[in-house]
Amino acid sequence: MQKTALILGATGLVGGHLVRLLLDDDRYGGVTIFVRRPAGIRHPALQERIVDFEDSASWRDLLSGDVLFSCLGTTIKKAGTRELQYRTDYSYQFETAAAAAERGVATYVLVSSSGADPHSRIFYSRMKGELDRDIQRLPFQTIGIVKPSVLVGERREKRPGEAAAIVLGKMAAALIPPLRKYRPIPAEVVARAMIEAAEHSERGIREYELEAVFTLGNRR
Repeated sequence: MQKTALILGATGLVGGHLVRLLLDDDRYGGVTIFVRRPAGIRHPALQERIVDFEDSASWRDLLSGDVLFSCLGTTIKKAGTRELQYRTDYSYQFETAAAAAERGVATYVLVSSSGADPHSRIFYSRMKGELDRDIQRLPFQTIGIVKPSVLVGERREKRPGEAAAIVLGKMAAALIPPLRKYRPIPAEVVARAMIEAAEHSERGIREYELEAVFTLGNRR
């Protein structure tokens, strides 16, 4: 029986690949994306829901499906403040996940980050760690938390700092073997890993560090 996928963050780097891959995946008969503005994607199996993330009560009843994939995120530069970045990266994702669990969605897969730690002194790592921790308290049957390093791929907006991190990460991984666990990863590989993480039939929580993400994402 084909499944229905729900996607939060469909217009992002990982999300864009995820939409395309799921629409081509015979295991899925429908894909519903929740976005703030039209994504410009047309497909018979795709439903687009334009929503206000500040008013989840107005659209929470639309969270009906088998798997919720969550890869919403922004940068502090784009958000403007830490508080606004936290709203996007933590609050919107957690509130949507909580509503989906309440509505009976069985499986949840989240894009987190390597180094995520709720006790970290680094704001970004602490924010991601807090979300990882709190998501695990929700009553999904299966939870997959995918933890990539710096993402490689074509973004709509330029991120000079990220581009530099990709170059340095590749050099460091080549020259210093222990640093391979921080090497950059293609966004499409992360999207494929998310789909494979959703296929685990056993109940429970699984966290996938970078090597496991590479393995899952290159499985098919």
